[in-house]
Amino acid sequence: MEEKVKAILDYFEQINAIPRCSKNEEQIGLWLKQWAAAKQLAVNEDAAGNLLVTVPPTPGYENAPVIVIQGHMDMVCEKSPDSTHDFSRDPIKNIIDGDWLRADNTTLGADNGIAIALAMAVAGDAGIAHPPLELLFTVDEETGLNGAKELEAGFIKGRVLLNVDSETEGVFTVGCAGGRHTHISRKLALTDLAEESQFFNLNISGLHGGHSGIDIIKQRASANKILARTLHRLAAVYDIQLVSIKGGTAHNAIARDAVAVFACTAGKSDDLAGVVSETQRTILTDYDTIEKNLAINLSAAESAAQHKTALSAAETRAVINLLLALPHGVMGLSAAITDLVETSNNLATVEIKGDSLQILTSQRSLTGSRLDEISATIGATAALADADTRCDSEYPPWTPNMQSALLELCQKVYNQVFDQQAKVKSVHAGLECAIIGDKYEGMDMISFGPDLRDPHSPNEGLYIPSLEKIWQFMVALLESYGSKY
Repeated sequence: MEEKVKAILDYFEQINAIPRCSKNEEQIGLWLKQWAAAKQLAVNEDAAGNLLVTVPPTPGYENAPVIVIQGHMDMVCEKSPDSTHDFSRDPIKNIIDGDWLRADNTTLGADNGIAIALAMAVAGDAGIAHPPLELLFTVDEETGLNGAKELEAGFIKGRVLLNVDSETEGVFTVGCAGGRHTHISRKLALTDLAEESQFFNLNISGLHGGHSGIDIIKQRASANKILARTLHRLAAVYDIQLVSIKGGTAHNAIARDAVAVFACTAGKSDDLAGVVSETQRTILTDYDTIEKNLAINLSAAESAAQHKTALSAAETRAVINLLLALPHGVMGLSAAITDLVETSNNLATVEIKGDSLQILTSQRSLTGSRLDEISATIGATAALADADTRCDSEYPPWTPNMQSALLELCQKVYNQVFDQQAKVKSVHAGLECAIIGDKYEGMDMISFGPDLRDPHSPNEGLYIPSLEKIWQFMVALLESYGSKY
């Protein structure tokens, strides 16, 4: 492994020692300010907690344009069901596994801590020639690009931006989908349970999950949809009564796990188990090569001493029908670009809280009209179930600029360094470029990054050889400005 890559991974390990779940970036922000001060670099912080570290140009690059290197400080905090990791205090474990870097049954946080590590490595290497730099580290990207939304006019001076939040090396991202969240809430009528009721846990596990934008085209199963499908089969035969339900963890993650507790007349456990087993066989066939580790488990739950009330059988069916009817997955492909998702919906989280059903869905689309359409579909579906909806966390799409001077330069440099052409594409995910480009007129932007596997899931991994290539490309790109100005 090249020494510089080791240095980048060392920065990343230090970053991963600091808790930084979305909306809890204070510690990582403080650490970065201390690092900048130790390097005698000016640092500004806005009201939202976004940081801008200013790096002076090397001699001969004073007249080059200011280059913004941008990434976000927060990470998606996901872990395996059996993990005891506490994201509020425990460091993420960086484990080298062959050519891959992974964590120990948690998300790795390479999305997007590796961008911060790369920016720090550039600023900390006196041997690299570069223009004046602005290192922009934003907060709260993962819950709705909120840090970027709070950027104020004048905070950034540069008009050339390198976003290091893409996940496939050798690809330059020049556009992305817009998105919004649609929240569904429904008041629930609870009823007393009969003393002879028997209680069951229905648990969905073993799914891949993944990023609800990048991975949605892979047709991975949603634990929330499988839970609804299994409950629907049970409710078609028996008068089950839902006590609780909880599935999914984040708006931008495909639900990997879900669990429901329900009551049924005593003496039905064998019959219920038979329905569950048959349903699992059917769904495993449906997802054949995609979800080989899917598990649907039925087990005894706590007694009536723990559960006094539940939904009636009719109310239970209404909730199940709503979950079954809500769309999930790819809603349409781009007519212009092969294998690019145009519109999708993620049935992200489902939970019964007291006497209320709370559902979070996340829509993405390359076009505003289709985004409106899928949101309206969700609203209409909810209305049929006497549920209310509200929308928030909207962000615009990033429209590609194929005449971009930055894109032309990046393609030229990549070809010179690796003797091959980089691919150019748009992605079905939200990038801060969409917000930043909307706020700062004339911003020329591109996004790239090393290979990441299964971001937003405990399977997340960073392909180390691709990190070395990204480093080589960034150094060559920055140095190329010396011959232009």
